[in-house]
Amino acid sequence: MTLFTLSALPTAESRAADLAAGKARAEALCQICHGLDGQSTLVDAPHLSGQPEQYLVIQLEAYRSGQRQHPQMTIISRMLSDDDIANVAHWYSSIRVTVEMPE
Repeated sequence: MTLFTLSALPTAESRAADLAAGKARAEALCQICHGLDGQSTLVDAPHLSGQPEQYLVIQLEAYRSGQRQHPQMTIISRMLSDDDIANVAHWYSSIRVTVEMPE
């Protein structure tokens, strides 16, 4: 008898994300609105750099499934495979953001 648990299922978090592949995908699909550095200059596009990796994965999967709606993100997210999502999330979460408090 073999026991199978849900923890044995592969997830985006357990897959080894590829930073170079994430950067390449971000260059192709994300940088127009979010910037390659993840610092958006558009009012309706959030900053992505420094966000937790799993948070970005969850949001991209929600757009792809239709659970979360946005005209552009719905189209873009449907172009992403599970590996693409893991890689892009890894890319943007790997960018370090510093904060400077006003005096």
